[in-house]
Amino acid sequence: MGQIKVEYNVNGIEGLCVITPAVHGDARGYFMETYNRNDMKEAGLEFDFVQDNQSSSSKGVLRGLHYQIEHPQAKLVRVIRGSVYDVAVDLRKDSPTFGKAHGEILSDENKKQYLIPKGFAHGFLVLSDIAEFCYKCDDFYHPNDEGGIIWNDPDLRIDWPELVKDLAGDYSLRDGTPLNLSEKDRNQKTFKEYCGS
Repeated sequence: MGQIKVEYNVNGIEGLCVITPAVHGDARGYFMETYNRNDMKEAGLEFDFVQDNQSSSSKGVLRGLHYQIEHPQAKLVRVIRGSVYDVAVDLRKDSPTFGKAHGEILSDENKKQYLIPKGFAHGFLVLSDIAEFCYKCDDFYHPNDEGGIIWNDPDLRIDWPELVKDLAGDYSLRDGTPLNLSEKDRNQKTFKEYCGS
């Protein structure tokens, strides 16, 4: 017990948490519990996670901002290789922080985890050459249930680190790596459009 440190309600957003696990290491390497239901329950965080997902992405890839429409998912996300800037946006219309975004650097070095409750949009930007991203979900994936908001919506004011815009309006990382978006993510709706839906 007591193997995690929890920062609750980060950036004043209720339910959004950063979890740092205890890491036990020596010259041979390290050991840590990446998930312990009892520790989570003791911390007041009770979720019934039913699915684990893993993805790999190269530097400059930006995935998001995605949300589930009819079957919202709480997620516990972490990076097992590399580094990403991970963003959650509060889409709970009855929340005092509706529309507020918060980002965290998640990496294999800091081993932080991001607990994102139901009712949030989520996305991340890969800052390392490769990033392997893992997350637990408290509901199963349902095809055709995904919505999205454009990653650079001005109303959300997300400060994506390392991103710069050239005179032609194209984005890249400061080292020249071009921003890499799927066609779907290039054409997501605006936050205003989401609010009107």
